[in-house]
Amino acid sequence: MKVYDYHHLNHVKEQHTSRKTLWITLALTVFFTAVEVAGGLLSNSLALLSDSAHMISDVFALGLSLTASYMATRNPDGKYTFGFLRFEIIASFLNGLALVVIAIGIFIEGIRRLIEPREIDKPLMLTIAVIGLMVNIVLTVILSRSSKEEENLNIQSALWHFIGDLLSSVGIIVSFILISVTGFLIFDPLISMVIGGIIFYGGSKILYESYFILMEAVPEKFDLESVRQDISRVEGVRDVHELHLWAVSTDHYSLTAHVFIDEAAEPFLVIKDINDTLSQKYGIVHSTVQIEHPAVHDHGEYGKRFLAVH
Repeated sequence: MKVYDYHHLNHVKEQHTSRKTLWITLALTVFFTAVEVAGGLLSNSLALLSDSAHMISDVFALGLSLTASYMATRNPDGKYTFGFLRFEIIASFLNGLALVVIAIGIFIEGIRRLIEPREIDKPLMLTIAVIGLMVNIVLTVILSRSSKEEENLNIQSALWHFIGDLLSSVGIIVSFILISVTGFLIFDPLISMVIGGIIFYGGSKILYESYFILMEAVPEKFDLESVRQDISRVEGVRDVHELHLWAVSTDHYSLTAHVFIDEAAEPFLVIKDINDTLSQKYGIVHSTVQIEHPAVHDHGEYGKRFLAVH
């Protein structure tokens, strides 16, 4: 492998646990999706069909998540200087979007079924729902453990798909019981719409978090003004501006800042002290600090005010 540049921070992610988990869940999901689609069509249950549609999206979600996990292991090059970590967030965004679209589809079909109820093959509906419940419990537990071991929005987005599936299976069983007791077919679309609401919540949450990162907003775990104040307290620093802090991926943060320093200060030591502060207090190890002086570097009215004060 050709090393064209030196990086203080390794812009790759090795996610062996996550990747193994994703392969296992993908294989189980593909198998059960085929079973559930067939069962939904034969039983004519919207709850079952909505769950099978969600399972199809799970296959798509897992495929994206697996692709992202492999992309994250690729080293930076002359074009992709941050490596390919951001693909993890793109995959999360698409997964969240898929969840929202599926939820809207369930709502629309639910309204149709409320207007025109359809007969349901309840025994087949229950059989597949019970199998689905067991499968989804296993998959949810596997992904949940993986997300705890390796912080990753990509895995969290896949996990939300299976939480939705788990709730769908429970909803189908509840729907079966209520229809059997009351004879009202309306419970099938009603429960489906409740499940759709939960799926919509999970999808919108993932969508928001990934959008937040793609827009390079300051991560919620940081207070930008607190970071600014801590940099300002470093000996020799007189002002901090042009401060940017963002996440490349879920646990990969970058910071850039311009600072005015005392003329007598040693620039290299100031930069080192700033980097040490950022690393030790905030865990930010990828920072770029530019040393400036308002008398040399034009800062317009801002620089003039600074010179007037100092």
